[in-house]
Amino acid sequence: MMRSLPIVLLALALSGCGSMKSMNPVDWFADEDNSEPPAELVEMQESVPTRLLWSSSISDGSDEQRVKLVPVVEGGKVYAASRSGEVRALDASTGRVLWSIETELEISGGPGAGEGLVLFGTSNGEVVALDQAGGTEKWRARVSSEVLSVPKAGRGVVVVHTIDGKLFGLDATSGDQKWIYDRSIPVLTLHGSSSPVITGGRVICGFASGKLVMLNLQNGDLLWELTVSAPSGRSELERMVDIDGDPLIIGDVVYAVTYQGEMAAVSLDTGIVLWRRKLSSYAGMGADYSQIYVSDATDHVVSVDPGNGSAIWKNKKLQYRKLTAPVVLGSHILVGDFEGYLHFLSREDGRLEGRMRVAKSAISTPPLVIDGTVYVYADGGEMAALTTSDL
Repeated sequence: MMRSLPIVLLALALSGCGSMKSMNPVDWFADEDNSEPPAELVEMQESVPTRLLWSSSISDGSDEQRVKLVPVVEGGKVYAASRSGEVRALDASTGRVLWSIETELEISGGPGAGEGLVLFGTSNGEVVALDQAGGTEKWRARVSSEVLSVPKAGRGVVVVHTIDGKLFGLDATSGDQKWIYDRSIPVLTLHGSSSPVITGGRVICGFASGKLVMLNLQNGDLLWELTVSAPSGRSELERMVDIDGDPLIIGDVVYAVTYQGEMAAVSLDTGIVLWRRKLSSYAGMGADYSQIYVSDATDHVVSVDPGNGSAIWKNKKLQYRKLTAPVVLGSHILVGDFEGYLHFLSREDGRLEGRMRVAKSAISTPPLVIDGTVYVYADGGEMAALTTSDL
């Protein structure tokens, strides 16, 4: 059974590239009543003591729209943005508001932080850089289309992935374009984009075509390119193999997973595929020193051996609860769901060991774990910082 997912139909016209969004592509072919209901939560003995450190609210959050608003922590500050245009800096320890800016822009991706900047993208195809110290606008740059990813910065370059399949390298000081990489995308794609990952002088990004690329950060030269999953099937819907989750780098290996396709381990230096396994995911991955954790397209949480791709365990108890990518905290992994719950699963065998309701709205972006503190940002704008004795 396919999940109900927002997709984008991209059509080339004389005026350029346009898009049409669908709230439920499965409705095109099947009755909504045939869709699988989410797993119900059963009573359980709480076994993971948690302590709320602080809570806050960032305007209307994502305003129930499928955008990529993800908090980021840098230099003891939490930066977060809302769909309606608020960007806020908070003290990571106390939640105290350090500064707040009303940009009056439709923010669709970010914020990212680096090079002394807070970075975000908009639905109108702009990238905006604010000063980390006080939120003053430093520059804004025009890109080709909506930004549904998190801009990243390093070594004087800001990298942005746009929904029409382009990757831009911008000067971190001025916003001037340094380079552009253009990757053609399929007719149908999921409504989202993989965020670029900067490692040293290189940048890695996944695309809606199922391809993974590595570029030179300074000039955009292609270092390697590979197909994680090749499209298959007769219809455009069946041929969707988007990489929506961010690539994951562990040592000298990069991991990527596609929707309706495969997960692959790739040599960071050569681009050679080390192994592949069948797996479908759009939420993404988390990892520790011995396992990779994936929320698959049916919201089963799967543990994978990073050395050979074999499954270690699978938890099916949260099926169709629209889980986030997993993150690691002590002896547990955490996932958020569509009802605002944070679930604690054992890293050892995947069993559910606790849960906490953090918000009344959905948690669509992965929790963020920094130095033993968990930061959660819900779609309705609720933000919470918590910790556990599980450290």
